[in-house]
Amino acid sequence: MVHTPAEVVARAAGSADLAALDAAEVDCFACPRLVAWREEVAVTRRASFRDQVYWGRPVPGFGVTDPRIAILGLAPAAHGGNRTGRIFTGDRSGDVLFAALHRAGLANQPTSVSADDGLALHDLRVFASVRCAPPDNKPTPVERDTCAPWLWRELELIKPTVRVVIALGAFAWAAWWPAMSRVYGGRPPSPRPAFGHGAHWTSPDGGYPHLLGCYHVSQQNTFTGRLTPAMLDEVFARAKELAEGA
Repeated sequence: MVHTPAEVVARAAGSADLAALDAAEVDCFACPRLVAWREEVAVTRRASFRDQVYWGRPVPGFGVTDPRIAILGLAPAAHGGNRTGRIFTGDRSGDVLFAALHRAGLANQPTSVSADDGLALHDLRVFASVRCAPPDNKPTPVERDTCAPWLWRELELIKPTVRVVIALGAFAWAAWWPAMSRVYGGRPPSPRPAFGHGAHWTSPDGGYPHLLGCYHVSQQNTFTGRLTPAMLDEVFARAKELAEGA
């Protein structure tokens, strides 16, 4: 088990591949508030899921091991990934996301219900900036920084192939810059480019993945029309175009 920030750094850095990384991070207990919350949710459960056994642990990345496209989110949902054990699975956000990925040819099916539902991704990996479900979907800066080595190592392991990173929301966009600096070296641009839907940053020398901004697939955005299926389709089409042209 991993209990301290120093242990997170050591276990993440020592993971030889994605399978080892996944096994290490699901045993992480380094953030007391997040541990208490994820476990409380797993015990109390939502009424509609009261007969299910919740995962209640950190949620690792999901997808191929050699992606050209990566999607970086915020954190697992309390009754989504924290319940099913797979990121963006079992909630309305995942319904919207994977339907769009299926339309884009990046997923073999449009639904994401459970970890054993047969979903497979093509040329894509999805992961979160923070691996545990946070209260109110708001990790603290300390929790974000404690969890960061898991993200850094995942990026290191897919670095040989990844060409495009899609940041879902402002939190993921902000988390990308220190991760990029850590994994690829060098300094982030100054001032840092502002987040926005459809925002695109690329380095002048081409030494970093393209970064695309996309509004988060939260119900707050999708139910109000701030993020529409057509808007998602445009982002994923652009990501495929950049990945194929890189």
